[in-house]
Amino acid sequence: MNTLQSLFAYKTWANNELFNVLADADTPTHAAALHTAIRTLNHIHVVDSIFQAHLLGQAHGFSATNTDATPALAELHFKVAQTDAWFEAYATRLTAQQAAQPLAFQFTDGDAGLMTREEMLWHVITHGAYHRGNVGQVLKSISLAPPRDLYTKFLHVNQPTRRTGLF
Repeated sequence: MNTLQSLFAYKTWANNELFNVLADADTPTHAAALHTAIRTLNHIHVVDSIFQAHLLGQAHGFSATNTDATPALAELHFKVAQTDAWFEAYATRLTAQQAAQPLAFQFTDGDAGLMTREEMLWHVITHGAYHRGNVGQVLKSISLAPPRDLYTKFLHVNQPTRRTGLF
């Protein structure tokens, strides 16, 4: 598994960890904070979907980087899991030649963009990590411990032999 593949597996793991914490939150007591968290996760998903469409050379159908309506947590978790699975599979079959290929696209504000496939994938990884951190701060504000969204934790949970110094 190369680093890009590992990072998308990590993204899937980190998203699941975060959705599981949110599913256990006391919704009536913390409705406003949880709404903010879901809006942020929905933004991540919309941006992921936009870049998925760019990678496929398809229209994405979004005019903004979030939707007007806020999905239910379970519905969003399902959609995120589907998109995460797609990115994991995509990273697995991407060749070095394809990764270096620049793609022209249009941002939702109408500005033109040009990025390689690899740059787009790195954007998806870093953008999601940044906003999962935002959600973690929301959780802390309502005295909920966010999951430890660390690549090092992911590696050691999924490959316990790393703790013994063996690969």
